[in-house]
Amino acid sequence: MRTYRVVHYLNQFFAQLGGEDQADLPPRVVPGPVGPGRLLARELGGAAEVVATVVCGDNYFAEDLERGLREVLPLIAAQRPDAVAAGPAFDAGRYGLACGAVAAGAQEQLGLPSVAGMYPGQAAAPTYRARVYVVATASSTRDMGPALARMAKLLLKQVQGTPLGSPEEEGYLPRGLRKNQVHALPAATRMVDMLLAKVAGRPFQTEVPMPEVVPVAPAPPIADLSRVAIALVTSGGIVPRGNPDGLRSHASDRYGRYSLRGLERLPGGAFEAHHAGYYHKFVNQDPNRMVPLDALRELARQGRIGGVGEHLYTLAGSATAPAMARVLGQRMAADLEAEGVAGAILTST
Repeated sequence: MRTYRVVHYLNQFFAQLGGEDQADLPPRVVPGPVGPGRLLARELGGAAEVVATVVCGDNYFAEDLERGLREVLPLIAAQRPDAVAAGPAFDAGRYGLACGAVAAGAQEQLGLPSVAGMYPGQAAAPTYRARVYVVATASSTRDMGPALARMAKLLLKQVQGTPLGSPEEEGYLPRGLRKNQVHALPAATRMVDMLLAKVAGRPFQTEVPMPEVVPVAPAPPIADLSRVAIALVTSGGIVPRGNPDGLRSHASDRYGRYSLRGLERLPGGAFEAHHAGYYHKFVNQDPNRMVPLDALRELARQGRIGGVGEHLYTLAGSATAPAMARVLGQRMAADLEAEGVAGAILTST
């Protein structure tokens, strides 16, 4: 009977190489299982072995996901694995992003069955659960044993070609897929039963769960626009021609930051739309239709605003998960604050 080869991805902390002091650690390979990988190996039993552990520091990977993947995936491929496990990351944000990216990258670029583990409430979960199997975990390491057991079971089913059950049966996050099933009761009856249960305060299970959207309190108004600089931010995916930083056209996991120094307007041909959600022709002809740099420069000349931010901040809003958007917004706000602007105009499609 064949023994499958598994590569395990860990951050520096779980690989026992240090804490935040080693968060900038570049990717490296450690032979065999390390730390929680030993428990993963035990859960895999004789069907598979953890042949190597790929380790990368949280900061090193999260600060540039594309660079992280470029360096991590070849290390994984060199081990000739049959499958990849990443994490579990629990509620660790940077680690979760890395685990999701590594598992999805191994599956999409290397063709390897993969699984990641993380807390459903963390930012990476809604971003990656549609692309790769993400096992739901508790928010802390107290769930380490059960989480690795679920990850091992799911990984083995994939490499062995065993059909997978529903998210409820297997313990992975819903992937946004719907499958037709024959039900004993018609939809109208099920709907009325759920409504009666809700009114009576009895437990019930909806058939169409809705995403959780956290309301955002508006910032107070700016008292005098003539004294402050205003930045330009867009979810319309406006990037330099050719998209040199490889930003995603949908389901964004990072944003671009591009200098506006010396530009009175965004020239067509030098900037273009990279976005999966709208027709680009007219924006590509004149990117100022999406990012009104020309209008803001005129307002600054008139003294109606104090100035224009030095950079354009951009991403594609299409299909970007609310939790990921919140994380990117917080990072972007920190950059804007460091730049010294007092407000921003956010344009969309």
